[in-house]
Amino acid sequence: MIEILNGARETVSYREHFGIRLYLNREAENYPVHWHTAAEIIMPLENRYTVIVNDTTYVLEPGDILILPPGELHEIVAPEDGKRIILQFDFSLLYHLKGFDSAFHLLRPSCLIAGKRHQELSRSLQQLLLDLKDEYFGNSLLKEPAAYALLIQFFVLIGRNVINGEARSHKTKGPKYHKNIDKFLKVCNYMNEHCTEDIQVEELAELAGFSKFHFTRLFKEFIGMSYYDYLNQHRIMHAERLLIDPNISVTEVAMRSGFGSLATFNRVFKAYKKCTPTQYKPLYNSRPHRNASTHELER
Repeated sequence: MIEILNGARETVSYREHFGIRLYLNREAENYPVHWHTAAEIIMPLENRYTVIVNDTTYVLEPGDILILPPGELHEIVAPEDGKRIILQFDFSLLYHLKGFDSAFHLLRPSCLIAGKRHQELSRSLQQLLLDLKDEYFGNSLLKEPAAYALLIQFFVLIGRNVINGEARSHKTKGPKYHKNIDKFLKVCNYMNEHCTEDIQVEELAELAGFSKFHFTRLFKEFIGMSYYDYLNQHRIMHAERLLIDPNISVTEVAMRSGFGSLATFNRVFKAYKKCTPTQYKPLYNSRPHRNASTHELER
């Protein structure tokens, strides 16, 4: 079950000091359209599981793996019986690892690793998730860093395969494709580091070595969203971290996050998070922190 749902926003309750939540889900329960600041991984173990992301419906077979970046609206339709792993984790755990943030955006709005289509990749990822499950529910020494290490391995493997195009298309990617990916990841890293500044499209195009027209077209083709949406997403993520502080006003958060006005900040924030910055503050600050038993962790 979803423990805390305010409108369409789910607040994920982690173990204290453990930003990972893993469920062995056996519930024949549908989950309405919702989103959360956690990233999510879903892998059926027994029977199918249907997940609708925006307007795309995925009917997951056992061994399929679906990855949902933070903030994506999704809905779940459960069968009458079955079993699946649902893993949610605090995106900020890996946010500061160099290159991770940019590569992660290539997964938006969702990424399906189909077991039958990507057999070798799927087997490797399945084993990492099963090992992570064992660490999560076990009592081994250093279980928390062990779980983080497996999560990093999981996304390194995902990132390298997505960047190489293996999990997105059957088309052969030539040297030019890889060269351009490197250019756009460089641009993404620049926007990650300078998202609170007044960044102009001309300087991004120059950094990538393209004209303004070709840059805007190619950025969307390679990254899956416009450079403006990418920039705004990072400004919103920066704002979320500031909104946690009760001593910083919403107006100050807007200015420190790169938005030119409070009205623009409110409009963009609500478009991404389905609530206003003012509504977000108490939602986040009321997030429960508690130790949960193994039985409580079944969703």
